[in-house]
Amino acid sequence: MASEEDRAHMRAALALARRGLGNTWPNPSVGCVIVRDGRVVGRGWTCPGGRPHAEAEALARAGEAARGATAYVTLEPCSHWGRTPPCCEALVRAGVHRVVVAARDPDPRVDGRGLARLREAGVIVELGLMEEEARALHAGFARRITRGLPLVTLKLATTLDGRIATAGGESRWITGEAARREAHALRARHDAVLVGSGTVLADDPELTCRIPGMARVPPARVVADERLRTPLTARLVRSARETPTWIATATGHPPPVLAPYQAAGVEILPLRRGREGLEMAALLAALAQRGITRVLAEGGAGIAAALLRAGLVDRLAWFHAPGVMGGDGLPAVRPLPLASLSAMPRFRRVAARPLGDDVLTEFEREDEQPCSPES
Repeated sequence: MASEEDRAHMRAALALARRGLGNTWPNPSVGCVIVRDGRVVGRGWTCPGGRPHAEAEALARAGEAARGATAYVTLEPCSHWGRTPPCCEALVRAGVHRVVVAARDPDPRVDGRGLARLREAGVIVELGLMEEEARALHAGFARRITRGLPLVTLKLATTLDGRIATAGGESRWITGEAARREAHALRARHDAVLVGSGTVLADDPELTCRIPGMARVPPARVVADERLRTPLTARLVRSARETPTWIATATGHPPPVLAPYQAAGVEILPLRRGREGLEMAALLAALAQRGITRVLAEGGAGIAAALLRAGLVDRLAWFHAPGVMGGDGLPAVRPLPLASLSAMPRFRRVAARPLGDDVLTEFEREDEQPCSPES
């Protein structure tokens, strides 16, 4: 049975892993803490771009002190060769005596093989400490591996009555500075930010994280634009060579129409049309194929409705401003529509906190495994 000391060190490893969220795709963001004789001798988390891995970083810091130590790792150490050697071999070579792992790696190249290799080498292996928290943290990676889709968080910033703009389209700013800063932090913890072409036309957003030093790997910017309405003068297009920018659009656009976007550095993702526009599941699958594990959908109302209709929203981050706009304001979500209450997408609240005068409430889908807030 795990001791309180074990739990404290695994909590620290999970906190380290959270530092890398949004910066390590397509790899998971893992945390590792190495302890010898009750003293932490090495710490590490997956570096930007996915390499080096957390275990390698922690072992490098521990040096010879790793011999005979215990390593706490949030995800099973990898057992396959990639651009770097397997982490399970690195732990064996370093002489680690015991490895405590929170959760198995669902990647079929690993999935128990890392644990087996450690045991074969005589290392004591314990699995499952704080597994629920680890699975929540690594949910985006696991979803991409097992379902071919990224984890989707829908972010909404509205008045108390769910409005995002006046009837004339004015929306800056519904929420205050503290809420807007947290929205930028949300971007940094996701691999990609998704908006519709209507948002681009209305707001001409940059969709970058403007908190210095937080997003070491800028989130990819994705525009769902069936009719290719995004102007070539949009800030997203003009900065596409500095920040990955992808436009998902319907197939069939002539090459001369696509060429100026591609020349600007935009990657075009051609998708078949569905009955109500681009198929959101196909768009998300295309992102997963490119390594994206966590998507932050920022709007607008059409994207929100399309994702909710398709049952593709895993988490909600809802910013409420203390104001009421009334029925002539623009709603956060377009009609779904619903034939009955039983068809309504349902979520459970996992956290709520004030941000100045505003409140951020976090939800997760009811049929999902419980998760920790914004993990």
